[in-house]
Amino acid sequence: MFASFANFAEALAFAGFVAFYIWRLQAPWPQTWVIFPTWMILSFALHRDTPSTLGWRADNLWPATRRAAPVFLLFAAGLIGVGAALGALRRTPALFLDARRLIDYFAFCVLQQVALQSMTMNRLLGGLKGSIAAAAAGGLLFGALHFPNPVLLPLTSVGGGVMCWLFAKERNIIPLFIGQTILGALVWWAFPLAWHHSMRVGPGYYTFAPR
Repeated sequence: MFASFANFAEALAFAGFVAFYIWRLQAPWPQTWVIFPTWMILSFALHRDTPSTLGWRADNLWPATRRAAPVFLLFAAGLIGVGAALGALRRTPALFLDARRLIDYFAFCVLQQVALQSMTMNRLLGGLKGSIAAAAAGGLLFGALHFPNPVLLPLTSVGGGVMCWLFAKERNIIPLFIGQTILGALVWWAFPLAWHHSMRVGPGYYTFAPR
């Protein structure tokens, strides 16, 4: 019972600190980002996590990809349809055409999936009964961290929950960060910049000024 509570509490505390960093620490003390990798490394060591439990594995890459691909294709089709309805076909998909920005965004998605799956979802799975409950909690936490962005808040709540469920089923993050990169780029393209403010969250959403 205590172990379950400790796991759940750690997941909430980690997500809470991410929110605190976004809203209070990022601007005045950006160097405090080092707390995130330190926290995760210590947690992984304490819980005796392995590359397999963290989702870095090749033995089930094909089954994990086969399970995730239809989900990501469905989401991608939906975003393309939304983009077409919002006039995105007249806009240049800048993120796809800028290799450096796409690589940077890919790296960011890798880090997000490590934090969401390898860290948070693993602790939720240890703290809650059932993968669906853990995935729902993971999605809500992931979505909340994208407040107040009106585009990302609902999309990341749903998408994050689905990705958490996929992780619970296969314990592989490789298809997840690839899929997130593609979907994120589609979100950037499909919705007007005036809506998603260059995908910013927290105070940065309010201070965004298009060039």
